[in-house]
Amino acid sequence: MASSRQIERDAAQWLARREGGDWSALEQAELDAWLAASTAHRVAFLRLDAAWAQSDRLKALGAGAASDGVPARGQWLHSSFDLQAPRAESMPEPPTPAATGHDAAALVFAPRRSAARGGRGLRYAGVAMLALLGVASFWGWQRQAVVEQASYRTAMGDLSDVALADGSQATLSSDSRIEVALSRSERHVELQQGEAFFDVAKDARRPFAVVAGGRRVIAVGTRFSVRREGADLRVVVTEGTVRLESEPVGGRRQPTSVLPAGSTAFASRSGVLVRIGSVEDAERQVDWRRGYLVFRDTPLSAAAAEFNRYNARKIVIGDAAAGELRVGGNFRWSNTEVFVRLLEQVTPVRVEHHPDRIVLHSR
Repeated sequence: MASSRQIERDAAQWLARREGGDWSALEQAELDAWLAASTAHRVAFLRLDAAWAQSDRLKALGAGAASDGVPARGQWLHSSFDLQAPRAESMPEPPTPAATGHDAAALVFAPRRSAARGGRGLRYAGVAMLALLGVASFWGWQRQAVVEQASYRTAMGDLSDVALADGSQATLSSDSRIEVALSRSERHVELQQGEAFFDVAKDARRPFAVVAGGRRVIAVGTRFSVRREGADLRVVVTEGTVRLESEPVGGRRQPTSVLPAGSTAFASRSGVLVRIGSVEDAERQVDWRRGYLVFRDTPLSAAAAEFNRYNARKIVIGDAAAGELRVGGNFRWSNTEVFVRLLEQVTPVRVEHHPDRIVLHSR
């Protein structure tokens, strides 16, 4: 994974290219792909873009300069406007952050003016970008400094407990992947694949947000799991309360779902379905952390799909009648053979064993 410094450099290069003019649709698509590849990419780019939005005062320093190169040192004090540089003793003291209540960036840059992008902007882009990186570093140290930035993943059939820098714990299920970006103002986790359970350390100043499939699951201090299956999401809350938010559709904000302990939310393109149950029911749904799968009058097709999340040798449903059979009980997800043997004994199922799969037929 690229270092924070390299990501900042890449973000600065993208911003300089975009602001340099002649920005094509292909370049925009490449930038969008770079942003989508990592949460850290988006955080770095948005931080620089926010500073750049106030940076046109830097370009104003070159007003009236000759167009054949970068002005010599001090030349901006003698521009074609014949402005006299004020003496140091006559210059007013700059306001302090405490007096203004604004960030340090506001002390450096004037509000952005609308101006045509031209060759002069390109010549000073390097100077402006250096200033932006300095401002972003100071701003980031105060408000967005990265405390931890890392990726974690598990292989098929593996579980992993991860200790995060803020004191939170994450447990990754089989074949899962998360990307973590913790800063001084927010805790951001992107669930890129699979399922993870989070035991969140309490910090009211820094909400803990898990992003997946165009939705955000937000908590301050609680325990919950998030499972991602394509664009669909399942959220199980075992302690505290979390908030489930969806991305705006057609410019309209979507309703927010508040999920108390014991609730399970199923989010898909058609909307969000919330079921309120007991905490014990919710705990059973995340028993995979202890090596178990729990079924309660579950269709055999769904039970097989759960086993397949943890095992390379897949259970295949041979016909619709077999898939509709109902099963119940607690089973170790690592022991598919025991599950199949019990099916043969107590249900009308015929089993075919193959090296790479187990096929279930109805009898």
